[in-house]
Amino acid sequence: MTSSTVESAPNVIDTDTAVLVHRPGRWIDNWNPENKKQWEQGGKLIAARNLKWSIFAEFLGFVVWQLWSIVVVSLPAAGFTFSTTEVFWLISMPSLVGATLRFPYTFMVPKFGGRNWTIISAGLLLIPSIALGICVGNPDTPFGVMLFVAALAGFGGGNFASSMSNITYFYPQSQKGYALGLNAAGGNLGAGVAQLIVPIVITLGAVGTLNISFAGWFWIPLILVAMWGAWKYMDNLTNAKADFAGSIAAVKEPHFWILAVLYIGTFGSFIGFASVFPKLIADQFPAYSTFQVASASLSLAFIGALVGSLARPAGGRLADRFGGASVTVAAFGVMAVGALVVVAVLPLGNFWAFLGSFLLIFVATGIGNGSTYRMIPSVFSARSGVKDAHQNSGDVNTQRKTAAALGLISAVGAYGGFIIPQVLGYSKTTTGDYSSAIYAFAIAYVVMMCVTAFVYLRRGSSVAGQKI
Repeated sequence: MTSSTVESAPNVIDTDTAVLVHRPGRWIDNWNPENKKQWEQGGKLIAARNLKWSIFAEFLGFVVWQLWSIVVVSLPAAGFTFSTTEVFWLISMPSLVGATLRFPYTFMVPKFGGRNWTIISAGLLLIPSIALGICVGNPDTPFGVMLFVAALAGFGGGNFASSMSNITYFYPQSQKGYALGLNAAGGNLGAGVAQLIVPIVITLGAVGTLNISFAGWFWIPLILVAMWGAWKYMDNLTNAKADFAGSIAAVKEPHFWILAVLYIGTFGSFIGFASVFPKLIADQFPAYSTFQVASASLSLAFIGALVGSLARPAGGRLADRFGGASVTVAAFGVMAVGALVVVAVLPLGNFWAFLGSFLLIFVATGIGNGSTYRMIPSVFSARSGVKDAHQNSGDVNTQRKTAAALGLISAVGAYGGFIIPQVLGYSKTTTGDYSSAIYAFAIAYVVMMCVTAFVYLRRGSSVAGQKI
C-alpha cells in the first residue's frame, strides 16, 4: 500500500488523484472508491476486510435483537405465565427500540469513525445478553422487568443503521448493491441462527427443566471476539461525514418517504415475520414447534429467517443488473401471493404447506430487502442531477446525503418489526386466528407494488430514463 504525508494545511484535496494516507487510530484520508487506480491498488482489499468484520458484528447484533423471538416460546416450559398480549409485546418490543435507535446510530459513524463505533456498538450487546441470562432464570420475574430487558435487545437492532451507513462509503456505486446486500444478509442471518441455536443450547443436557439462561450467556464470548476484530482490523474514514444538515436535506426529499414506506414493506416484513414465526408455529402447529434431536431440541422456525437472509444478496445482485425498482415490484407481487396462500392453507392444518407458503414470503422479503436498499443511492444520485445514477454515486455531498438516507430509511423500515407482531397479536386476541391480519398484509403489498411501479418505472416519472 502506497502512503504519503499530508501536505501542510491543504484547502482542497482532489480525491480522484490523491494517495491514501494512513494515520494513527487506523484513520484513512483521501478515500475514494470511484478512483479505479486507488481501488485496484489496495482499496478493494481494505473494503473487503472492513466488510467481513462489519458483517460479523452486525450478525451478532441481529442475534441479540431476535433472542426474545425464540425465548418467549420456551417461557411456559420454564414456569412463566404470560398472556397472549404480553407475549406479543415481548416479541415486538426489541423491534420498537431497535428501530428507534437506528436514528441516532446513523450519526455515530461520522462522529466516532466506523471502526471505533463498531467496537462500542458490539460492546453494548453485552448488556441485553447478560440481562436476559439473569432475568429468565427466575420464573417470578415480573412482566415489567422482562419487558425492560426485552427492550434492551434493541441495541442489536440499532447496529444495522451504523453498519450499512459505514459500508456504503467503502464501495463504488457499481458494487454498492452487492456489498450492502452481503453486509445486510450477514446481519439478517443472525435472526435465523439465534432461532436455530437457542433451542439447542437451552435443552442440551437439561434434566427436568430448561437451561433458558444460556440463551443469553452463550453469545458473550462471540461478542468479545467481534469487539477485538473491529479494533484489530477495521478502519475509520475521514470522509465519512453525514452531518445533520445532510440528514435534514435527505428527509426533505419526497422520495425519502416513499423509499421508507417500501422498506417497511420489505425489511419490516422480514424482521416482523422472523420474530413472530416461532410463535405462529407454536400456536398453529404445536406438534411441530420443536423436534427432538438426541438430547437437544430443534425448532424449524429458523428456516424462515435463514432463507430470507440468504436471498438478500441475490436481491442486491439482481438490482445491480436490472434495476432495483423492477426487482422490488416483483418481490411485492410474490409477497402478496405468498400471504394469500398462507391464508388458504391455514384451515387445512397441513404444517408443511404452511411452512412452504411462508418460506415463499421470506424469500421474497429477502430479495425485496436487497433491491429496495439498492434503490436508495440510485434515487438520490438521480435526484441530484447525475445522468447515470445507477453507476455514479455523485459528488461528496450527494454521497453523504445518501449515507444518511440509508441509515434513516433503515430505521423507519425496522418499525415493521414492531407493527407485524402487534397486528398479528391483535388479530389473534380479537378474532381467534391470524387470517384477517395476513389478508391486510397482502393488500398492503399490492399497494406498495403499484406505488413502486408508478413512481419509479412510469415513463413520465421524475426519474424517468434512469435505471433505478
